[in-house]
Amino acid sequence: MAGSSRAQINKSHKTRFASKSSRNAHKVPLKDKKISKSASNIAKGAKAARIQRNKMMKEQKRAALLKEKRAVSGSGSPPRVIVLFGLSASVDLSSLAEDILSLLSPEKSGAVPTVASSEYKLRATVLKAPHGDLLACMEMAKVADLIAFVASGNSSCEDGSPDYYIDSFGSQCLSVFRSLGLPSTVVLIRNLPNDVKKRHDSKKTCTSTLTSEFPEDCKFYPADTKDELHKFMWLFKEQRLTIPHWRNQRPYLMALKVHLVADDCNSDKCTLVLTGYLRAHSLSVNQLVHVSGVGDFQLSKIELLQDPCPLIVRKEGDFMDADELHDVQVIRSLTPDPLKQEPLLVENIPDPLAGEQTWPTEAEMAEADRNHTEKKVKKRFLPRGTSEYQAAWIVDDSDVDDSDNEDEDEDGMVLDATETSFSGQVGHEKSGLDDDQASLNLRDSDEETEADSVMMEGENLTKEQIEDEIRKIKDAHAEDEEFPDEVDAPIDIPARRRFAKYRGLKSFRTSSWDPKESLPQEYARIFAFDNFTRTQKHVLAKALDLEQGSVDECIQPGTYARIHINAVPIGAASKCCELSKKMPVIACGLLQHESKISVLHFSIKKHETYFAPIKAKEELVFHVGFRQFVARPLFSSDNINSDKHKMERFLHAGRFSIASVYAPISFPSLPLIVLKNEGEAASPAIAAVGSLRSVDPDKIILKKIILTGYPQRVSKSKASVRYMFHNPEDVKWFKPVEVWTKLGRRGRIKEPVGTHGAMKCILNGVLQQNDTVCMSLFKRTYPKWPQHWFPITGA
Repeated sequence: MAGSSRAQINKSHKTRFASKSSRNAHKVPLKDKKISKSASNIAKGAKAARIQRNKMMKEQKRAALLKEKRAVSGSGSPPRVIVLFGLSASVDLSSLAEDILSLLSPEKSGAVPTVASSEYKLRATVLKAPHGDLLACMEMAKVADLIAFVASGNSSCEDGSPDYYIDSFGSQCLSVFRSLGLPSTVVLIRNLPNDVKKRHDSKKTCTSTLTSEFPEDCKFYPADTKDELHKFMWLFKEQRLTIPHWRNQRPYLMALKVHLVADDCNSDKCTLVLTGYLRAHSLSVNQLVHVSGVGDFQLSKIELLQDPCPLIVRKEGDFMDADELHDVQVIRSLTPDPLKQEPLLVENIPDPLAGEQTWPTEAEMAEADRNHTEKKVKKRFLPRGTSEYQAAWIVDDSDVDDSDNEDEDEDGMVLDATETSFSGQVGHEKSGLDDDQASLNLRDSDEETEADSVMMEGENLTKEQIEDEIRKIKDAHAEDEEFPDEVDAPIDIPARRRFAKYRGLKSFRTSSWDPKESLPQEYARIFAFDNFTRTQKHVLAKALDLEQGSVDECIQPGTYARIHINAVPIGAASKCCELSKKMPVIACGLLQHESKISVLHFSIKKHETYFAPIKAKEELVFHVGFRQFVARPLFSSDNINSDKHKMERFLHAGRFSIASVYAPISFPSLPLIVLKNEGEAASPAIAAVGSLRSVDPDKIILKKIILTGYPQRVSKSKASVRYMFHNPEDVKWFKPVEVWTKLGRRGRIKEPVGTHGAMKCILNGVLQQNDTVCMSLFKRTYPKWPQHWFPITGA
């Protein structure tokens, strides 16, 4: 280490017997040590916060559950609605209803179905669903807290099929109840044998046969004796009820009493008065209400009444007497505030001058002067005394012919002025005409106007005419399934005029289509949202704030009240009073904007029991939640990969489609039941079921037609095609549109050949002689505006 400046440092000697001081020499004194939280302490704090948060969430859920239980089972809750539904016509519901009512209230007298039982600490309303009346069964199922399906087990079932216990009407109603959303359900078995062994076997057979038809939590109870009904009612009292989600979104009232008060100022209007218990949510006197089948109205007054059926036992009895329904004490009366009351706005009032241009621009004036100077001077024969201004409005045949010849030289699909006016006139006259039927029966359809079609839908049709119409619809449905979208070009009318509103698309999925282009006049009467999802959140938040609203404006759920509905048509109110004798009359509160008209889209499927064809734009009755309205839907496929959807001429069985209608706005999710009236005497039939999807007027639904031609001469990738068109001008008009074949070739039109509509096509491969050349054309379609909105009002 010579020459190095570093000194040698040796390792200290280690000893086995080190002192305490030497062992602790490396440790820092506690006074010099900075106190800081270790990672373990931080983890322990986060765990404690997480535990505390979970504990609070559990307590909140427990409190919400307890509040819900008190709201359903407490003294302030409305009576539970028990609907007795017989699975077959042989079931006797009257005796079962009497047994249940006598069990709840032995002192009951009269025919009023609402009782209070101090023994079970339960109030209940027992309704009997009339077998065979579909509308009454549907309305009862909408308000039922418990549906008790009643089966008869008095005989043995040899084959063990459910058809023995459930007839066709029971099976149909059961499928409708599933579509509406089943509340809590039980099955009561009546008429079991007295012998113990036979009784047990009959119950076991009935249970095993019907188990697959009901939810998993559905219980089966024998219901012949008082002890068996006592066991059922005791379990029902403790049961937590299952209610469909859509029923908890809006307040509703099932009327126990319905009457009308005439209006002295207006003989056509009256005040409809409904009395009953409010359910689900608070109802504001400034809120709009919908009466099922009648329409949307404002409230003129709400009266809070003394509960005629309290849970506390009274000396005069614990049931609701008929006299008490008429003479009840009014506790408080609520009247609407004109500044806060929601207006009854249904349709938008269009301004005809909204799009009017008051003064032309300089460019338009210069173009008009240039067109005027370039206009050819023609010798015209005019009546004596005709001025130059009057002569400018007279269009003779030469002007029409010249304008046709000038525009027909161009290959673009642009209509001239004459054809535009012609097609617009024809389109206005035939707005309700189906284009496919027009192409099949062209002479009759071109002469038929919308007024004629409306006349044909009236009640003046004979039996032979009705049978002929049904046969035509069935033939069109069969042809649409065999040759979808295929139409023939007319012979006596140019195709460029017949299909003037159609256009070609390079790609159905990616090609653009302006949703604001050439909208119909009905779109000026409807409403649209900038952002429907955001609007729905705001509306539901506002409805939630209404729950904590002022006592002077709202009544709480469970309150026995009398609501006065203003300006109801007297004919509809009278019919509503008649219907209240056999089915419940329901009034539900509407959320904000729900009285306005827009374009609603439903996911819909044809019912398995309905076999007749359902044509697009046919008049149907839509049951959406508590609401009912008349609609003329347009069917389309559900295309998730594109903003464009293909129209369907018929609602096909076995798959879901989209039904678009003009209807009052509703916020999803809501169930849908579609009924079709077969005739005035016959009861309506279930045509389809589904649910509400969205509200969107900008949804593009395109009607597709396919023009077909057949190869005449084929030379490799070139072919001469005929029978697609019948004159060379149509070939030039549709030249920009791409053609395709059923065997997968694609190509274009090169030029017309001859004078009979034949054309030369160039394809991307060799065309076979047995192939078919097709051309796809599209136009946007819209639903049809109904003649009346509500079934009872328009009946």
